Amino acid sequence: MFEYTDQIGNKVKLKEKPMRIISIVPSQSEFLWDLGLKNELVGITKFCVHPNQMFTSVERVGGTKKINIEKIRKLKPDLIIGNKEENEKSDIEALQKEFKVWMSDIYNFEDAFIMMMELGKMTGKEKEAERIVNKIKKDLPKVKDIFNGERVAYFIWYKPYMFAAKDTFIDHVLNYIGLKNALGNLKRYPELTDEEIKKIDLKLCFLSSEPFPFKVKHVKELKDKLPLAKITIVDGEIFSWYGSRLQHFKDYVLNLKESL
Repeated sequence: MFEYTDQIGNKVKLKEKPMRIISIVPSQSEFLWDLGLKNELVGITKFCVHPNQMFTSVERVGGTKKINIEKIRKLKPDLIIGNKEENEKSDIEALQKEFKVWMSDIYNFEDAFIMMMELGKMTGKEKEAERIVNKIKKDLPKVKDIFNGERVAYFIWYKPYMFAAKDTFIDHVLNYIGLKNALGNLKRYPELTDEEIKKIDLKLCFLSSEPFPFKVKHVKELKDKLPLAKITIVDGEIFSWYGSRLQHFKDYVLNLKESL
């Protein structure tokens, strides 16, 4: 019997290495696939779009916020991988009554590294996990503080406008690369009115490609509210996916810096 403690303090006991895994978090699904668990990964969500081969070949069990427990039952998983923020508490509690569920809780890069190493340990892929983590750790210092303290607002939703503020992984990422979150005095994911947005003191606006898919028309719309700010659409997966996608973080941020 092997016992693992997840990132919210739950004890998960496994008799052996899991052979049927369901992941209900996109970034962690991609990571499990990249570990080489193509045969073991039997269930993902409709938002687990990377890589495409996984998305098109693995059974989908609903969304991150609305899972299909009947589909999960039919797949008979040995282990389910979730996340405190991404998944609904009621869904997780329901799953825990029937299955082994390991939960992540990610606020910074170190939390992400711990998650990756723990999943590697649980699935017998420690060396593969260590290789990915080491590459990310080697790359990250190359983009630390490359911005000069510019104030940025990171938009995640439209109608209402919502932002990533403090106590989020995105806020940690922004701070790491030398940006100052203009909404850093607010918690989590606040909503702001048009009038409140006009009062924000900032130099940059990042419109995330997810969860809301901001487009060029939204950039034009915001120009009227924030005429002095540089407004650009950014890859939301780069800023919020805390698995193996972080291997692309350095190159993306360097290109972003060059383009602004």
